[in-house]
Amino acid sequence: MKIAIIGGTRGLGKWIASFLKEKGYQVTITSRDELSGNAVSKKLGVEYSSDNQKVAGESDVVIISVPIESTESVIKQLAPHMSKGSLLMDVTSVKEKPAILMQEYLAEGAYFLPSHPMFGPRVRSLEGQVIVLTPLQESEWFNTVFKFLEDHKARVLVTTPEKHDEMMSVVQVLTHFAYISISSAIKKLNLDIKESRKFASPIYNLMLDIISRIVAQNPYLVYSIQTQTDYAYQAREIFMETINELNDMLINNNQTEFVNAMSSAAKNMDDIEAALGRSDKVISALNQEISALKESINSEVFLRHIYSGKTHYGILKEISPDFVTLISGKKILKLKIANIEVLSPSQVQDWKLNNFKQYEYHISVIFPSHCDPQIIASAISNLEGVVSTSLMDIYQGEQIDNNQISITFSYKVLEARFSKEVENLLKGFGAIIR
Repeated sequence: MKIAIIGGTRGLGKWIASFLKEKGYQVTITSRDELSGNAVSKKLGVEYSSDNQKVAGESDVVIISVPIESTESVIKQLAPHMSKGSLLMDVTSVKEKPAILMQEYLAEGAYFLPSHPMFGPRVRSLEGQVIVLTPLQESEWFNTVFKFLEDHKARVLVTTPEKHDEMMSVVQVLTHFAYISISSAIKKLNLDIKESRKFASPIYNLMLDIISRIVAQNPYLVYSIQTQTDYAYQAREIFMETINELNDMLINNNQTEFVNAMSSAAKNMDDIEAALGRSDKVISALNQEISALKESINSEVFLRHIYSGKTHYGILKEISPDFVTLISGKKILKLKIANIEVLSPSQVQDWKLNNFKQYEYHISVIFPSHCDPQIIASAISNLEGVVSTSLMDIYQGEQIDNNQISITFSYKVLEARFSKEVENLLKGFGAIIR
């Protein structure tokens, strides 16, 4: 299947191109900047074209991933050139206007499906990510896209373009506006944020991380989200009105009104107990990883960089509030805690299987003849560091007593030291090693 990403050299468009390429699709990206287009296409292993219309006419699926303010003109430019039976999609944060334009300009026999992935290019997979679809027509393409997303464990939400834009006025517009306002206020207060974290509760630190995530986004994109719909304007107006009302209550020492306003707001929130539980889990998870690292001082740890995906391993020598220090061979590695995750024992085992040399051993042992060799082989396989175990030979005859058998096992381990564990297990079972 041929898929074109219009604007696939940066941000979400680049992420989509990379993701679809990994899934085996024939991907073409476009960009007005030929230098950037060629560089990105080479890096991702996809095709590049500077001719949007030509690519649109030759592709099975066209995904528009350009700035919001450019989306309308790109739809008008490409929609009439779509081939019969093909699908036109967009991934913009606004849905009403793009949906109307697709319906108006689309070539006869082609289909369209407005969409909005509720995530940015920093995610590693679709699993657990929300994607909103706002179909205005029935087609097999909708079923195909829906199934593809579900198969990759995304959470798919189907609604109307109008409902989407109304919800985004709170989910994105109001949220971004509030967090950017807090960040700007902290700057005007000349507060040392790093110093403030020393005085902070886990919730404050978590809030700062979320604010940082918001203000680190493309400011032009955020501005476009804030200004593209009437719903956005209304949400900000009500927000400012509410802030002024609450501030007046405090200035005028009106405790009763403030308490009533806060209580009323709390009652409006959906299932506060569940929200407290979810936030407690987040805080617990943050503390749990730090605790696990502290307990691993002077032990071997495996840490994966959450953005590059690279796994670092070595002896953990030091942990500070922001960094961990590993000794890996002759190298000293200093890694930022915020950018790493600790691999679980099963993840470490899988990583070693793919990256470490495996050592194969054969061992012959004598057991009572009534033993079960398959159960013994299974016990060996369950040892830490053992990759696989197989039964090579069972022998009864000369040099072996009548009530005994000789069993030869072949097993592979990740490190030579694990072979000693196999011998200890067999001896513990009462075996005589030949």
